[in-house]
Amino acid sequence: MSRDVVIVGAGAAGLAAAIFARRRHPDVPVVLLDGAKKPGAKILVSGGGRCNVTNTIVEAEDFQGGSRAVVRRILREFDAARAAAFFREIGVPLHEEPGGKLFPDSNQARTVLDALLAESDRRGVRLLAGRRVTEIRPGFEVVTEEGVIPARRVVLATGGLSIPKTGSDGLGYRIAQSLGHTIVPTTPALVPLLVERGFHADLAGISLDVEISVRVEGSKPERIRGALLWTHFGVSGPAVLDASRIWLRARLEGRAVEVHVSLLPGETPESIDAWLRAGAADRPTAALSTILATRLPARLADRLAPDPAVRMAHLPREDRRRIVESITHLPLAVSGDRGYNYAEVTAGGVPLDEVDPRTLESRKCPGLHLVGEILDVDGRIGGFNFQWAWATGWVCGGALG
Repeated sequence: MSRDVVIVGAGAAGLAAAIFARRRHPDVPVVLLDGAKKPGAKILVSGGGRCNVTNTIVEAEDFQGGSRAVVRRILREFDAARAAAFFREIGVPLHEEPGGKLFPDSNQARTVLDALLAESDRRGVRLLAGRRVTEIRPGFEVVTEEGVIPARRVVLATGGLSIPKTGSDGLGYRIAQSLGHTIVPTTPALVPLLVERGFHADLAGISLDVEISVRVEGSKPERIRGALLWTHFGVSGPAVLDASRIWLRARLEGRAVEVHVSLLPGETPESIDAWLRAGAADRPTAALSTILATRLPARLADRLAPDPAVRMAHLPREDRRRIVESITHLPLAVSGDRGYNYAEVTAGGVPLDEVDPRTLESRKCPGLHLVGEILDVDGRIGGFNFQWAWATGWVCGGALG
């Protein structure tokens, strides 16, 4: 069997590249290979099974990794508005939720995957599921367990290492290296963090809006605002997931990194101190934990208070100072992360400067294209990584003719 274009990986980026290639070049034969018998597993588990397709506003600043100028150029080719219009066109209307997140009206990720598969089929893409690629030889010869497929062009849409149960095993990185590419060392991203036993132990299940400050040695602190969820192992929630990438890359680079949390975002040490002093004046017989619980979850209030039962009138100045510091600048003793099994995306991969941003064709191996998560680009939580998949699929698809 010979095909003009072979796309390896039928996830979000691979399906997008296949669909857009056939839409824009209907005479070009395209075969789409996937090692799973039922492709699209990562789409199905994304967004809590609802699939956060994109965001209302997507900018280069929402991404880490490669050159933001290149990221901006690619996103401009197929922006969030075009993505939303594309999904409406294939029968998946979207609605907006807090944070600009766009979900299918059905609230089912299956709706998204089924629509992409149906559009791929309608456009004449030949999907071969259960065909695991083991090697790609220069030339190109795509080696599968069932035989060899010659191709004029090959697209690597194999994803990264996140959520290995969906089939992500790093195969694409190994193939890219065999064809001349380098790989930026990978780490999990958008992953829950482990915290040394102590402060969080009794807080599992509590969620609140916070501001996380991540200070990496030699850099200005990065501040991330959003929800934090205390867990039995440490912390999770959108703000933590966004912060995880910064912490993990710093550790990979051997740079010291500190994480602090403001439990009442927007407040200063002075304003918190004034609030506590006012509480002592207005309600001198009230327990410290009672006052704290007017603005914080009760269990967290008890955990912050050296002696929850102490009356406001008897609160020592030094204890009040420590409480102010804990509320505005609570240190998190992060010890690690939950790994690729729980990571939503992979940081690292093929450097952007090794592909042509106009076509996503390899500068190392002409005829090879790379799209989606395999590239050294990862976005924050909120639909941004899916938007990267659609945008890279569009740019690549247009070049496959």
